[in-house]
Amino acid sequence: MRPEIAVLEIQGQFRVYTEFYRSDAAEKTIVMVNGSLATTASFAQTVRNLHPQFNVVLYDQPYAGKSKPHNLHERPLTREMEGQILLELIDHFNAEHIMSFSWGGTAALIALSHRPKRIESAVISSFSPVLNEHMRDYLHRGVKHLGDHNRYEVGHLINNTIGKHLPSLFKRFNYRHVSSLDLHEYDQMHYHISQVLELDPDNYLTAAKNINVPVLFMNGAWDEYTAADDAVLFARYVQNSSFSTIEATGHFLDMEHKAACRDSREALLNFLKPAAETSRPTYTLVQHHAFAC
Repeated sequence: MRPEIAVLEIQGQFRVYTEFYRSDAAEKTIVMVNGSLATTASFAQTVRNLHPQFNVVLYDQPYAGKSKPHNLHERPLTREMEGQILLELIDHFNAEHIMSFSWGGTAALIALSHRPKRIESAVISSFSPVLNEHMRDYLHRGVKHLGDHNRYEVGHLINNTIGKHLPSLFKRFNYRHVSSLDLHEYDQMHYHISQVLELDPDNYLTAAKNINVPVLFMNGAWDEYTAADDAVLFARYVQNSSFSTIEATGHFLDMEHKAACRDSREALLNFLKPAAETSRPTYTLVQHHAFAC
């Protein structure tokens, strides 16, 4: 399963690395939105869950992964900028669906609030409208370590909190990835966390009230940081919302074990029907980076 690779110019100021997994059997296309500090590799298992029922688009933010060499990194990107990048990718690939992971949910919600004409539905995974005490503790410690450029502490913080339910092999990949990032990537995450901690959540999510397509919010039952019980509060903001809790799994959902992979796939395809017809696949947890939040 080899993707079509392209580096696209966005808004005349960014160049974005993309992977397009085309399927002759698919009628619809879905764009995947990474969490912070993550790259296209973080969606390896999700691609296997969705392809070939869908054409799948992955991309790296301008500051991350294979987009990094093509951009100058003169200043951090706002979530509004990331939302605009996503809107252009939706248009370029003629996508009908989007799916985000963790903090990628902010860019996804911003893009959806602009009501892109082609989008039919969206999936927001491992995200919550509430900064509960667990998430606040994680973010306060994270902003300190990121500000200090302390690679050791950043890597261990992620594995000991949101990544604590990952298999040990994935934790090693995760630590290796996070502790070897460029300094501008730490600065980008530091900027984003600082914004999140300073903003009133009600103001932060006001744009979500403009969303006019069905949205599935998917969370792990063991996730203390973006808790399923908190996620249901999205019903206040998104009129056509539904919720799925993946049992016996944490923040990283389909990466954590085979049953979580199966249940995540089932929740996705049940929501995305009739665009997808479920089949009975073989589940293999691939060896890829788990990645930050």
